[in-house]
Amino acid sequence: MLENGLRVIHLEDKSTPMVVVNTLFDVGARDESPEHTGMAHLFEHLMFGGSANIPSFDDPIQQAGGENNAWTVSDYTNYYDVLPSQNAEIAFWLESDRMLALEFSQHSLDVQKQVVCEEFKQRNLNQPYGDVSHLMRSLVFKQHPYRWPTIGMELSHIENVDLNFEKEFFYSHYAPNNAILTVVGNISLEETERLVEKWYADIPRREIVVRNIPREPEQTEPRFMEVERDVPVDAIYKAYRSPRRLDEGYYVSDLISDILANGRSSRLYQRMVCERKLFLSVDASILGDIEEGLFFVNGKLANGVSFEEADKALNDELQVLCTEMLSDHELEKVKNKYESNRLFSDMSLLNKANNLAYYELLGDVDLINTELSYYQKVSAEDVQKMAKQIFRPENCSTIYYRAKK
Repeated sequence: MLENGLRVIHLEDKSTPMVVVNTLFDVGARDESPEHTGMAHLFEHLMFGGSANIPSFDDPIQQAGGENNAWTVSDYTNYYDVLPSQNAEIAFWLESDRMLALEFSQHSLDVQKQVVCEEFKQRNLNQPYGDVSHLMRSLVFKQHPYRWPTIGMELSHIENVDLNFEKEFFYSHYAPNNAILTVVGNISLEETERLVEKWYADIPRREIVVRNIPREPEQTEPRFMEVERDVPVDAIYKAYRSPRRLDEGYYVSDLISDILANGRSSRLYQRMVCERKLFLSVDASILGDIEEGLFFVNGKLANGVSFEEADKALNDELQVLCTEMLSDHELEKVKNKYESNRLFSDMSLLNKANNLAYYELLGDVDLINTELSYYQKVSAEDVQKMAKQIFRPENCSTIYYRAKK
């Protein structure tokens, strides 16, 4: 860690000619106020608009034979650069300059606001089922900032941002003492230390806004919403409150989602789509958010199937996990599938850099080596116990998404 608070993680890999420079800022949608949502995602775009000493971020990366991008989630914002190792210093130069002094101009702000507003319209307003995230989050969460998606609660929040707010948000969050820098690839520790010291040591610490997030009250009764939209077919969306990212139950719930809907041999696909033909497609997944977990089950209804029939079938299938013990064979199958996917994922240099930064954010960078063991320890009894905890009627929020006739 540098004196200014920047955390640095290095992993040398001589088998590749490339280097990944990954910068994770500990700011996401949960750090916004209900009156100003979508700000972290807007800044994801603004950070590519140039800095005080570099008018264009993308050009030097591309001229060096590299690529760059970023993403924003509820808990953090992540930026990455991938370059040939001989050009790695370009990434240090670019990333440090925009951390030091982002260019604040009305032109850049106007351009990026327009880009984000168009993305909001395209993905959430004009795309079939695009508003499900807005609807479900507002149905499940009443206090916690997870109640709005990363894109923002409404367009006006993005449209009304001015330069003063942009500067305030930047200096309150995008600082070395609120960032994790990960350097992975064909670069030595000595060279990494030299470049970090050269480009980052003089960036001053900043006063970071103290995070004060309200705790979401326990859900004590089922919640329901029905909407009608211009979409191809009817759909059901169900969400259950589930363990936080660092709870041991998170690994159990992750495996449950695989048991239900990972692949064509999964329970929901076989029974809901193939055998009973109630759904055209069906899925189950969990959000990996750090604080309040969500377990999603959703499906698009086959022609002629009523919401009530489809909903009952889903509920009955979820209750099977609560009442019947999982076989060792089925549990081992999903564990092996997870392990295989994880090992393939970790072969990617970029994934290594992203994961190291994320695990450091969680407070234990060694999870990149040990997390697999938590999945391997999950028993059939654990699955049944967690299913009973999650799939309670009072813990469920349901949306009937009706297609206009």
